Amino acid sequence: MRQKLLEIFERLLRNYGPRHWWPAQGPFEVIVGAILTQNTAWTNVEKAIGNLQAVGALSPRVLAGLPAAELERLVQPSGYFRQKARRLQSFARNLLERHDGSLERLFAGSLTEVRGELLALHGIGPETADSILLYAAHFPTFVIDAYTMRIFSRLGIVDDRQKYEEVRHLFLSHLPPDAPLFNEYHALIVEHGKTCCRKREPFCGACILSDICLLYSRRPQ
Repeated sequence: MRQKLLEIFERLLRNYGPRHWWPAQGPFEVIVGAILTQNTAWTNVEKAIGNLQAVGALSPRVLAGLPAAELERLVQPSGYFRQKARRLQSFARNLLERHDGSLERLFAGSLTEVRGELLALHGIGPETADSILLYAAHFPTFVIDAYTMRIFSRLGIVDDRQKYEEVRHLFLSHLPPDAPLFNEYHALIVEHGKTCCRKREPFCGACILSDICLLYSRRPQ
């Protein structure tokens, strides 16, 4: 399994090149983006982050102190703006109360400790927590999202009914614990899911993984 996962990574990397993901000016902006990107396209997140930047709200203290209605207005382009505003302020206030606003202090714990703290916060589930841990804190954890489940279930490597932690464990147990590798791998998965292995009408004929794809092998010729 290790060799198969690494082979898929190498194919994706050769095809798409390094993705340089996550686009952000610092780890706090990564975290804000990870919360805002839930159930929306990245282009919408960029608009919301631009609004926050324009008023100097991309810091824990400023974000935590904004009136709720003002924050909701700023993040409205990302959708579900009331819930996301609450989640952003929950994270910022926790960071201020427990770590004096310092991400370095938050990330000083072990992967298990920091992940547990993030998962205890309002509105932060495993995918968002792992995005924060990987892209903002550079912990060697793997992000399992809809693209990952779609691609690897079509390849026959996972079952799309498997739970998040089961699939995450598969990657963590068969790949070296290397944050840059996990960063690049997940970014390539997202790119492949968006451009080729689409939910509807995937471009199987142009896919660089078609020869090892279970779905493709079962298609009528």
